[in-house]
Amino acid sequence: MSIFKKLFGKKDQQVQKELTDEELDLYYEQKTKGLEDVLGEMHGIVGHAIIPFAVGGAVDMYYFPNHIKGTGFATMELLDPNGDNPLPNRLGTYELVAFTKYDYSDGETTTTPFNVIERKICGIFTMIGFYSRQAVLNPNETCEVPGKEGEENTCLIFDLYEPDDKVFKIGDSEHHLLLCLQVFRSEMDFARANGSAALFERLEDAGHYPYSDLDREPVA
Repeated sequence: MSIFKKLFGKKDQQVQKELTDEELDLYYEQKTKGLEDVLGEMHGIVGHAIIPFAVGGAVDMYYFPNHIKGTGFATMELLDPNGDNPLPNRLGTYELVAFTKYDYSDGETTTTPFNVIERKICGIFTMIGFYSRQAVLNPNETCEVPGKEGEENTCLIFDLYEPDDKVFKIGDSEHHLLLCLQVFRSEMDFARANGSAALFERLEDAGHYPYSDLDREPVA
């Protein structure tokens, strides 16, 4: 579970001890602005992990209810001020995004559809975040996230997320948003056989792109 705190609190500054508090705060503010330029105004509550991502815990969850129907999720901890992480893909470095059709709720009831998918995405972001330090992850590639004991793996496809050609920037530095799209295994198999773009087209036609909700019928 996460502890919910107000936005714009201090961020795990021990990770970059060589930077001043003022430099870290400026970087955080610039990253926030960069995300909001693409995803709309961020929600005023952040889902802070009990154990920080920087020391092996889960990612903090940032919510964007003002972009498209439902809620967007994003990370803010993959990119660090020195550019050490994640490993650059063919487009450069990135933060992660994902979406649900469900509206944001405050987390007091953990069994609501929103909170179930929010916890799922947090787990995906955390595993992909750690993996991105070791492997190059490109748009249109597929990925399987190991499930808990007795559970099936989670099937993902990555995509560049640039709605209306809006580029994710931190200050003057250009990066990008890497969409983590949860799909059915049959859909991932289709993408591997026919290309991810063909699956994205089917999902868009059915009104399911860019959402990770699986309470729907597969399109392949």
